[in-house]
Amino acid sequence: MPGTVPGVGARRRLAAYADLVRAPNCVTAPPDVVAGAALVVAAGGRVAPTPLAGVAVSSMLLYAGGTTLNDYVDAAADESDRPDRPIPSGRVPRARAGPLGVAFLCGAVALAAAVAGTRAAIGGTAVAAGVLAYDGGLKGGPAGWVAMGATRGLNVLFGTTATAATLRSLPPRALAAAGGVAAYIAGVTCMADGEAGGATRRSVLVAVLGLVAGTAVAGATVLTADRSGVSVAFGVALTAGFALVAGRGLAFALRDPSPATVGPAVGTCILGLVVFDAALAAAAGPRWALAALACLGPAYVLSRSVEVS
Repeated sequence: MPGTVPGVGARRRLAAYADLVRAPNCVTAPPDVVAGAALVVAAGGRVAPTPLAGVAVSSMLLYAGGTTLNDYVDAAADESDRPDRPIPSGRVPRARAGPLGVAFLCGAVALAAAVAGTRAAIGGTAVAAGVLAYDGGLKGGPAGWVAMGATRGLNVLFGTTATAATLRSLPPRALAAAGGVAAYIAGVTCMADGEAGGATRRSVLVAVLGLVAGTAVAGATVLTADRSGVSVAFGVALTAGFALVAGRGLAFALRDPSPATVGPAVGTCILGLVVFDAALAAAAGPRWALAALACLGPAYVLSRSVEVS
């Protein structure tokens, strides 16, 4: 076609699908997995690199499946509330999004099974079930907030399937960490529900309570870990950084709970989860914390050009 620039169409399609799967958010999923595995290691367990890497990639596919199905289900509402999203804007056909979302979920479970065995397949299936429960009808109210939080907490436990730990032998810190992540994300989801039209101060306060719960869990995990002073100090610094960064975004939203402040606050809180995970991972030592924290840079860079919420 005259005037067509080679590669422009392909770049636009890639950008559309990056928006559909919320590419920056997908990069925040592996730190959950790293945190879960690290807490098993902190309790004396062992993990092999290949299963851990496979489960981490699987967690990204699970997230991509969840956001894709979310937009598939919300296509009609997004036409009026968020017309710039990939499906209502026509950049991604709705008929393609549904099967793609299912393919992401199935591919994630298959990959987990292939690299880490049956327990990882069960863990991946549990996360996928949480995704389907949220997208399939629970969203838009307290049940949806809990479902989203629980799904993210399950993602932390998904990381433990890359180790030799069984459900019965999981260290209490891993279970507490999953609960802390669940509480934090449930609060953020409550606030995010009103993002398009403006949240209420009450919903922002729920997110603040989630942040307080998450900070308390991270702090307790770090301070009770049997590690060197350097590890503890690093973990405390990460916990403080998480609380300050996420808290700053929530403070703006609390003063003015409009879309202009709530949207960025949601994005900040989602990216802040990487720091939360890194603080939890510090219980196994600085290297584990840095492994989780390594995802923050790519997630932030992607967030400059791709929508987070």
